[in-house]
Amino acid sequence: MTGEEKKVIFASSLGTVFEWYDFYLYGWTAAQIGKAFYSAFDANTQFIFALLTFSAGFLVRPLGALVFGRVGDLVGRKYTFLVTITIMGMSTFLVGLTPGYQTIGWLAPTILIGLRLLQGLALGGEYGGAATYVAEHAPQGRRGFYTSWIQTTATIGLFMSLLVVYIVRNSMSPEAFADPGLSGGWRYPYLLSIVLLGISIWIRMQLSESPLFQKMKDEGKGSKAPLSESFGNWQNGKYALIALLGLTAGQAVIWYGGQFYARVFLVNTLKVPANSADIALIIALAIATVGFLFFGWLSDKIGRKPIILAGCLLGALTYHFAFSLLTTAANPALEKALANAPVSVVADPKDCNVLFDPVGGRVFTSSCDVARNALIASSVNFKLEAGAPGSLAKVVVGNKSFDSVNGAGADPKAFAAARTAFTSAVTAAVGEAGYPIKGADPAAINMPLLILVLTYLAILVTMVYGPIAAALVELFPTRIRYTSMSLPYHIGNGWFGGLLPPIAVALVAATGNIYAGLWYPIAIASMTFIVGLIFVPETKDVDITKT
Repeated sequence: MTGEEKKVIFASSLGTVFEWYDFYLYGWTAAQIGKAFYSAFDANTQFIFALLTFSAGFLVRPLGALVFGRVGDLVGRKYTFLVTITIMGMSTFLVGLTPGYQTIGWLAPTILIGLRLLQGLALGGEYGGAATYVAEHAPQGRRGFYTSWIQTTATIGLFMSLLVVYIVRNSMSPEAFADPGLSGGWRYPYLLSIVLLGISIWIRMQLSESPLFQKMKDEGKGSKAPLSESFGNWQNGKYALIALLGLTAGQAVIWYGGQFYARVFLVNTLKVPANSADIALIIALAIATVGFLFFGWLSDKIGRKPIILAGCLLGALTYHFAFSLLTTAANPALEKALANAPVSVVADPKDCNVLFDPVGGRVFTSSCDVARNALIASSVNFKLEAGAPGSLAKVVVGNKSFDSVNGAGADPKAFAAARTAFTSAVTAAVGEAGYPIKGADPAAINMPLLILVLTYLAILVTMVYGPIAAALVELFPTRIRYTSMSLPYHIGNGWFGGLLPPIAVALVAATGNIYAGLWYPIAIASMTFIVGLIFVPETKDVDITKT
């Protein structure tokens, strides 16, 4: 690489650093976000609302792809992603300055959601611009390797967020870190992001326009209607659909499943101390990061399609085994209890509702829901058995049985007291049955095995993510490239990937199986493998200077 090419890659990649710094930062501080901005609700609902707020930014990413993709194809790559990184950076920074619910009431979550929406809109135009800009500077036969550097910066963003949160969290008391007020330590990493924003803007100001775009513009061959030209006719529109279903949807769920959900699973389900989980993730990602470059380079040799689809297929086939190994490594006591202490809920099926409450307005009063909630809080797998119509639900732990409580028509205070007593009795019983209610024993964690499994999951991420930018760029002509590649990428990553955490939480809550959340990424990855195998063309030899 020449010095100028290195500068192009570095400057273009800063947006990806910001994207993943914010993404993981929000994940690491989701509990504190919930406590600060949704303190009107109980702890479980706070966490669900925090995940939904997190997902709100992903939902609008396709809209951002349309808005900024059009600007990028009309005005230019450089100026568009100067605007996007500024909006994205300020949105992250202002989260740290926004007062919580206790200070300004419902205005607090309203502002938070607004910032997440702005961040998602800007991000919708960021990645397409960076990938297009780098690819249009790369020599023929090297696009996979050049654009793979953008993906490595995602790991840099992860490292930065982990490192900052780790330092801040361990430099103060847990109470000071979790303080929902403006002095809460969890806010500091958001405030520090202003430094990264300043550096990013300064470097990007020094860039020149993409040579391919500038040549096309000078010759008057640019598109005057990128949106209609990209998606208004089947000839181009079909490639956007193929890119979504045959590439980016599977790439997204493997990426989010292997990184973000793996961490959620370790901390929330397996009850691994956050520091232990973070250290294991840092080591695993440090080992696997070279995979982005390797698979980007390899895609220049053998093609983008076989590498991306192989990553999807491996994820679909091995996710259940890999996550069960995480349980073996991180919480062997829980694994033993799951195998030796079966638990069941016997209830009238009509008494059992969907536990996931996306709006936070429902109060679960049925005896079946109360019984299941008591078990889910302790990461207990249970089997739901049909009881007699109209019967009160009961929890069976070994040879012990506990009648649940029904709040329908009951005095709220009396019901709350009865529910607490029931939950305490069930919790004590599952604890006696061997379930580690207080969490994983740090001394029992098999750290080498834990790191090995996380490294494997991270390698799958590098397989699907390393070649994706080159594959998308090569599918579309220069005149509409920014718009055309941005939309399928951000629907895939914004919707299919961004919704993975709340969907996984919903599946676990509905089934009582701690591994049920994995069926979502497995199904999407399997779909992408089949669609990609049949419909996605190989593009590594496409000369983008002639498109």
